[in-house]
Amino acid sequence: MAHRSRVCSVLFDTGSDDYAATVEFWAGALGRPAAFDDGKRYTTLTGELDYTIQRVEPDHAGVHIDIETDDVEAEVARLEALGAQRKYQVKSWWVLTDPGGHAFCVVPVQSRTWPDGAIEWPDS
Repeated sequence: MAHRSRVCSVLFDTGSDDYAATVEFWAGALGRPAAFDDGKRYTTLTGELDYTIQRVEPDHAGVHIDIETDDVEAEVARLEALGAQRKYQVKSWWVLTDPGGHAFCVVPVQSRTWPDGAIEWPDS
């Protein structure tokens, strides 16, 4: 059976000390409203492609993408066939690395605009 996937979010990973300032910066830079709550781990600037500021440990700052799919295991297998490697599983999603070592996540469907723009992949 086929499955679908698409990039759903670009995440800016930032430490707690810079969280509020990072949310304010990206909201202004992208012209998107932010419903900021300092008590939450994520602040999402919604749109066709979501931009999410994620609170992380200070030594984990960076940028990564999330690929959402209606079949996490099938999408992970497809990406492994292209050269990705599983790094670790978190709840119902996987953190993988591409051949250059860049981390990204494969997550279950989570966006409000699914399945717009999703690609259908035949399962092997």
